[in-house]
Amino acid sequence: MITVLLVEDNEMNRDMLSRRLERKGYRIVTAEDGAQGVELAAQLHPDLILMDMSLPILDGWEATRLLKNRADTSSIPIIALTAHAMASDEEKAYQAGCDDFDTKPVVLDRLLEKMRTALGN
Repeated sequence: MITVLLVEDNEMNRDMLSRRLERKGYRIVTAEDGAQGVELAAQLHPDLILMDMSLPILDGWEATRLLKNRADTSSIPIIALTAHAMASDEEKAYQAGCDDFDTKPVVLDRLLEKMRTALGN
C-alpha cells in the first residue's frame, strides 16, 4: 500500500482529503505543521508527501527545503498544496524543491493524476 504523508494544518481539509484518499487505496499519515511533517517524513519515509504551504511553526516552503536537503528524504516526491494560485507561488514551490504543485480547493481527479505521475505510475 502506498503511504502518503499529508501535511495540513486545517483540520477539516486534513480530514476530508484523508478520507477521500483512503477510499482510493492510499495509507494516509497526517501532520499538523511543517516541523511535525519533517519529523514524520524522516521517521516513516512515505512514498509521497502532500505539503500545504501555509503552515504553523515551520511553513511548507521551509519544510520542503529541509526535506530535499536531507539525504534520507530528498528523493520523496512532494506536491505543494496551496490556496495561493498565482504563478509566483507555483514558482516559489518549485524553487523550494516541490516536484509538483496543486491548488485548493483540491480537485480530487486532478490531484490523483499528479500523485500517480509523482509516484511513477
